[in-house]
This record gives sequence, C-alpha cells and structure tokens, in this order.
Amino acid sequence: MTTVLPSDAESTSAKGTGTITLLSPLTPPSLARSWLTAPHPHLPILATCSSDKTVRIYSLTSFTLLSTISGGHKRSVRSCAWKPGVKGESILVTGSFDASVGVWRKWDSGELNPKPARLEEDGTAERELNLVNGVNGSHSHENNDEDEDEEWRFAVVLDGHESEVKSVAWSSGGNFLATCSRDKSVWIWEEMEDDNFETIAVLQEHEGDVKCVVWHPEEELLASASYDDTIRLYREDLDDWTCISILKGHDSTVWALDFEPVNNPLTKTTEEPTQEQVKWLSTREASGPRLISSSDDQSIRVWRRIPRENSAQGSRQSSMPSIIKTGSIEEDWVQESELPKRHERAVYSVAWSRRTGRVVSTGGDGTIVVYEERWRIPRSSPSLTYSNGDTERMEGIQMETSNDEIATEWFVVAEIDGAHGVFEINHVCWARRADKGKRSDEEEVIVSTGDDGIVRVWTLDLR
Repeated sequence: MTTVLPSDAESTSAKGTGTITLLSPLTPPSLARSWLTAPHPHLPILATCSSDKTVRIYSLTSFTLLSTISGGHKRSVRSCAWKPGVKGESILVTGSFDASVGVWRKWDSGELNPKPARLEEDGTAERELNLVNGVNGSHSHENNDEDEDEEWRFAVVLDGHESEVKSVAWSSGGNFLATCSRDKSVWIWEEMEDDNFETIAVLQEHEGDVKCVVWHPEEELLASASYDDTIRLYREDLDDWTCISILKGHDSTVWALDFEPVNNPLTKTTEEPTQEQVKWLSTREASGPRLISSSDDQSIRVWRRIPRENSAQGSRQSSMPSIIKTGSIEEDWVQESELPKRHERAVYSVAWSRRTGRVVSTGGDGTIVVYEERWRIPRSSPSLTYSNGDTERMEGIQMETSNDEIATEWFVVAEIDGAHGVFEINHVCWARRADKGKRSDEEEVIVSTGDDGIVRVWTLDLR
C-alpha cells in the first residue's frame, strides 16, 4: 500500500485498484471538534455538528459555509438528521450533549415561489441560498425586510433523556423520530402535527451507552448499537414497541450501523447469473436489506435476516448468535460476513452507498477505506501475482455454491491513511457530487468529519 500525506490528497489501495483524492475541504472550518455531517435528501447542502454548540450548513457546489445555526443547545451538538419526504420546507433535528433534542425548520422559498429558480453559472439554483441563509447565517439577506420565515426557526425542544444524546434518526417515511443516549435508552417520538411530538416508546434494553440508531429503509424497523457490544432491533407490536432481535458477535462497543440500499446494484448484474446466483438473489430478496455494523474491536460485520419460513432451519445451521427473545414478531438475524480488516483502531463510522452498493468506513486511526462486494470466484482459480507480491484471482470465473454458501465476498478497492493528519475521523458518508467538476449526475463523493473541526470532500476513482 502506498501511504501519502493528506496534502498530497491521494492514496492507492493495496491492490492498486482505486484512488481516493481530496476534492476540497469545507471552508471555513469549525475551530472545535466536528462530530458528524449529514447530506440533505435532495439539495446540494450538508449539515455538520460541532462541539462548539452549532450546526454549520455548507454548500456542496462551492464547498463554502452558507449558514451557522446556533442558540438552541448549551453543549456540543453530537448528531443531526434531515427529515425525509418534506416539500417546501427543510426540517433538521439535532441531538446534544445537553440531553435535549432540537427541531429546526426553514421554508424553502425557492420551491414556494412559482417562478423558476434562477440558475447560477455553475448550474445550481438560486434556491440553495434561499434555503440555507438563516439563524446567524454567514450571508445576509439583500432585502432587510424579508419575513422571519426566511430564517431557520428553533421550532421545538424535546426533553426526556437524562444524559448526552448520541444519535438521532428519522424513519424512512418521516413519521417517527428515534433518539438514543448515554442514559442507555432509546426513545421513539411521533410527530402528530407540526411541532407537536408525542413519546410513543422508551426502550431500555441496552446495558450500556447507546451509540447509534438507524431505521430500515422500507419498514418501521429500528436498530440500535451500544457500549454493551450488542445490536438490538425493535418493532411495534399491538401498540407497544418491543425488542425483537439481539445481534451478538462484536467483542467491544458497536459504534455505527447502516442498512443496505433497497436496490443494491449487485443484484443488477449485466451478465447472465448462474443457477446458484439466482438462488442466492432469491434468498436475498426474501431477507430484505442487510445491516452493517462497525465496532471498537476494529471489525465491520454484515448481518442478514433469515426469512421467517426458513428461520428455524437457519438458526440451527448458523453458529452465530442471533435472536433469543420469543414472541410472534421475533426475527432471526445472523452474521453473513465480515469485511477485510484494515483499521488499526476503533471503527467509528460505516456507510453503505445508495447508488453503488459500496461501503466506506473510518475511525480512530484516521484511515478511510472503501469496500466493494463481488460475486465469489473459486479458490482454486488461476491467480495473478503483482510485482509487490500481492495476488489476485482472475475475474470472470463463477463459483458453484450450495444454498448455504455465501455467493459474494468483499474486497478493499481504495484506502487512504492519515486523511485528517494526526486527528481521528468521527464520521464518513456518501453524498451526490454537485460541483462544476462532476462527471455525471450519479457521481458520488465521500465526506469525512474529524476531530480537527474540518470536513473534507473526496472523490473515488476505480481502475
């Protein structure tokens, strides 16, 4: 593996298959530790949480600060999430170490105005600025008489947690909000109407600090990760939310979770699938999106649900721990695979691309790694040996698999060491590229958020 300094902004993975290149940092950066960056569901903007009690809104077209949201929290803002499926307005929820959850709203004046938005030279709409200029914004309005609705509004504060809020997440339909805390609890809130939230569940299943919550992309299924080394899944049953699955396998704190995209590109192979691959794809479809987790034990694991009709048989055949709890809505999840180990310290963040199916991870070692899932090929197939001693099996040879064998395997396709210098990286995610240099409408960038207060945007090139 070639290791280069962040200023060189380039690194090649061990097999020389890909390059991660620094596109731009977001400027100006925070002067304090930054925790997480959340891309907007449909606008080319990002929200970054900081320990200076603020959330910064940046442009993905110019990589500059557009607005700073402050005044709502008394301590570090640890997490934030955009509400999906909202038209004419952007809604951002924030979770803070002050044990509170804030809900921020801002009208998207560009969408509310029937006139078409004026396009800038780089092709972006003027409504990007209309949306993000707000509370303590870095840009002032040209019209001093603009209505207050043009600014971010701290709409409501949700109290209940007894300690630091670590993660917040909206369900895919936007009707439920999940929060988790150092107080070992997971709360589920329902928005009955604008700014009126009702607590519908307080789940106290974990035995330690709850680090992360994430919702299934299609179902009202919630997953949480904890300091107690476990992952727990929850569903509503007869008006009560209950834990329906306990996933064990990690040897230390589980820091992050993410669900697989609904339409994983791997299932859209251009070649005619083998009979075994067809069977595997059928099982995958019945199981639904998988779950990926990263941990303090430096591992990244993929979990899948066993379809209910095969649950009993699957549990007998798997040696991996899964559900213990009984009940009509229990689900059986097992560990399907473990990604190649590349990190030397805790893996704080992992994200599954909705467009390519690739996975990106980062953590305490400051390394960013990108993985790709491919059809498994025979271990006995011919191999190529590179000058550096690495070997790689020749592509295009499919493995004959039985129903119980995993038909895919994961490869590291790119990585970069010291992406934020000597600082730890707290979060990494995928976002749609929106600057003038984008090569297609579907191109993605990697966004990393570090202890240095800097958010960096990276491109991925695969050879």
